[in-house]
Amino acid sequence: MTEQIDIEFRFMTLEDVDAVWELERLAFPTPWPRDAFVNELTINPNARYVVAVMNGQVIAYCGMWIVLDEAHITNVAVHPDCRGQKVGDRLMRQMMGLAYVFGARSMTLEVRPSNTVARNMYTKLGFTEQGRRKRYYSDNDEDALIMWVTLHEE
Repeated sequence: MTEQIDIEFRFMTLEDVDAVWELERLAFPTPWPRDAFVNELTINPNARYVVAVMNGQVIAYCGMWIVLDEAHITNVAVHPDCRGQKVGDRLMRQMMGLAYVFGARSMTLEVRPSNTVARNMYTKLGFTEQGRRKRYYSDNDEDALIMWVTLHEE
């Protein structure tokens, strides 16, 4: 049995933007611009962002928009050095619980068909494939799988 690493989950602040942006750049071929994260925190009333912190360092983050009773995951990334340690799983469980507390009863996200690790994690969390967005990803025109889950009080 693997030991669970000690992680603090908390709401993202403006002080976290540089660390989150660095994770974004490490994780994605077409990262969001830094200003997008500032805008999410300061302008978008529907946005909720959470960071995972270990030893004072941001090692993962996730964002979502909550509109009425639906939550839409905007982005999620785990530092490459921390992958394979269930950080993403724990972060997504935090987001699902938080979404429920804020009134969401379902959650959706898009994922690359080629991202088998993420797809397996989402499936384990109860997400099911409900559709496809053709040529969604601009870096290689890969489709996106649309996945949904019904949220429950836990």
